[in-house]
Amino acid sequence: MVQESDVNLILASGSPRRSELLAREGISFTVKPSPVDELAPGAMEPISLARENALLKARDIFRSHCDDLVLGSDTVVVVDERTLGKPKDLDEGREMLRALAGRWHEVVTGVALLSGEREEIFHETTRVRFKDLSEEDITDYHARVEVLDKAGGYAIQDGGERIIAEVDGCADNVMGLPVGRVVSELQKFPL
Repeated sequence: MVQESDVNLILASGSPRRSELLAREGISFTVKPSPVDELAPGAMEPISLARENALLKARDIFRSHCDDLVLGSDTVVVVDERTLGKPKDLDEGREMLRALAGRWHEVVTGVALLSGEREEIFHETTRVRFKDLSEEDITDYHARVEVLDKAGGYAIQDGGERIIAEVDGCADNVMGLPVGRVVSELQKFPL
């Protein structure tokens, strides 16, 4: 028998996509974005970077919410061993889409769950293949989708059908949270 707990789940992210994914699963949570400075792409290899940034965010919020369960997450895009974070401007966003056009790349999301003395850190990797994109395709995509807050400068859920040819793995991971895995990991914590 599962008993109700006074522990709350806190999402240490302001990402509306992560909130949508958790809400879709019927998970009750509070949003408290972490203002912590993330490690920059290239600071370490991509999986370690995504995991470490997720942990930094979770620990930052956990300091003031140590009686709760905190979820931190970070997503990076990897192509040719180059890690792409969020573009700083539309020119960098265009460059990212050019680098991804017609090719496979990986989307890595690191997740950290902190509660009491326990830290669970894991990651999910999904492969994505882009369609061939012309400069006109890129301009059209940027006219329709806000890309500056998205790793790799694109969003699978916003016009993804215009640029994505194929997804191998968890599509939710490409949105920023491997929610199936998160739900499974949450079973290990009292909520």
